[in-house]
Amino acid sequence: MKVVLAATLFATASAFVPSNAPKFGTSLNLKQDFLEYTPYHDHSQVKVNTYKNKAPFTGKVVSTKRIVGPQATGETCHIIIDHNGDFPYIEGQSWGVIPPGTREKDGKPHAVRLYSIASSRYGDDMTGKTGSLCVRRATYWCPELKADDPAKKGICSNFLCDTNPGDEIMMTGPAGKVMLMPEEDPTTDYIMVATGTGIAPFRGFVRRLFAEDTPAANVYKGQAWLFLGVANSDALLYDDEFQLAKEQFPENFRLDYALSREQENKNGGKMYIQDKVEEYADEIFDKLDKGAHMYFCGLKGMMPGIQDMLKGVCESKGIDYDEFIKGLKKSGQWHVEVY
Repeated sequence: MKVVLAATLFATASAFVPSNAPKFGTSLNLKQDFLEYTPYHDHSQVKVNTYKNKAPFTGKVVSTKRIVGPQATGETCHIIIDHNGDFPYIEGQSWGVIPPGTREKDGKPHAVRLYSIASSRYGDDMTGKTGSLCVRRATYWCPELKADDPAKKGICSNFLCDTNPGDEIMMTGPAGKVMLMPEEDPTTDYIMVATGTGIAPFRGFVRRLFAEDTPAANVYKGQAWLFLGVANSDALLYDDEFQLAKEQFPENFRLDYALSREQENKNGGKMYIQDKVEEYADEIFDKLDKGAHMYFCGLKGMMPGIQDMLKGVCESKGIDYDEFIKGLKKSGQWHVEVY
């Protein structure tokens, strides 16, 4: 069954790749086991900061594709980058991108922007030679101009969303170990909470566990539960892949969306990510008590609402919130990457 899903998701991923994409040598028929540690769950060898600001890596764009519908709030692009196998990373890590040009105020190079990697270590083509980013174009609407103000647009996000096949990207990293999946125990439950492009690391998780023929996938018996919050259905990201994983692995993958402009919470207000998570509070707390790992990724503005919700749930259960979170952090079950 997993072979069928892998082939289907490869076909989905190949939709991001133009016909003139470079040819990669690894056959899809091979298992995705050639970039594993020994044992596969040993993270002691995970590389960080292989490439730094003063000596960055040069990647080449394979494809850039808009992946949201016409009614989405803003434009989000999926960008596949060829690194020729020379820039290894694993799921949950980030790449830094240095946009070209210099800052107007002092003429110095632009600062590095970090982006969570949106593919598994094998890449969308499963060759181990590409990686993907999920980037929302940052724009500023000027009420006086009644239009986007180009002087205030996001330098790096616009650069990335405007790239074409063959364009070069200066990159640093890989960065971070906070969001890695602990794979020692194949029965571990993962609770993943994302807003917008914060979906990136979790797409990598889902592909590793349910789309690829990896050692981790072959033994996984736990449940991966994904929550994604976006404005509306047109803003959903990678929904076709997630729906396929849900269909093929209903016992091991769960999926819940919070669509703030289409759904209502229990109080009749907009359905935000914290409201959707709260609907399953009892089950989530039970899973955490049994060792589940909980992940959060997205804009930093998501966390106050999440924290207030969790405090309320703790109070209703007679649990000291601060001690509860402290315990999760101490045991390594609490993973946060916001920006």
